[in-house]
Amino acid sequence: MIKGKLFTDGGARGNPGPSAIGGVLYSEDKLIDSFSEYLDHGTNNQAEYQALIFGLNIALKNKITELECFLDSELIVNQLNQEYKVKDKILAKLFVKVWNLSQLFKKISFTHIERSKNKEADALVNKALDEYLK
Repeated sequence: MIKGKLFTDGGARGNPGPSAIGGVLYSEDKLIDSFSEYLDHGTNNQAEYQALIFGLNIALKNKITELECFLDSELIVNQLNQEYKVKDKILAKLFVKVWNLSQLFKKISFTHIERSKNKEADALVNKALDEYLK
């Protein structure tokens, strides 16, 4: 059993506009992996979901079995915890992808955190956007 903590973020400049994802994966307080990627035109919420999907795949590749996911998007967390319905068609497709990936973990949780506690993932999003928009 390998426990992990995943911090993800997604953002769009213009919303919708150029978008990117970022995230960091830890196991036993050691950095396992990080990512920073430009996506394309999209919304903040789409990018948030895509960042989580990317991070979940990295966790699976690293054989993480129990994962705590931390996001600064209250909407996405509440949708994943089934407190809010997913009304947007694009977000609904992304929600299903996350849901299906989440079934591959022995234990998984989604927790909302303040943006100030998600600085690493946020910086990785901005790095990808800054590099693309030069």
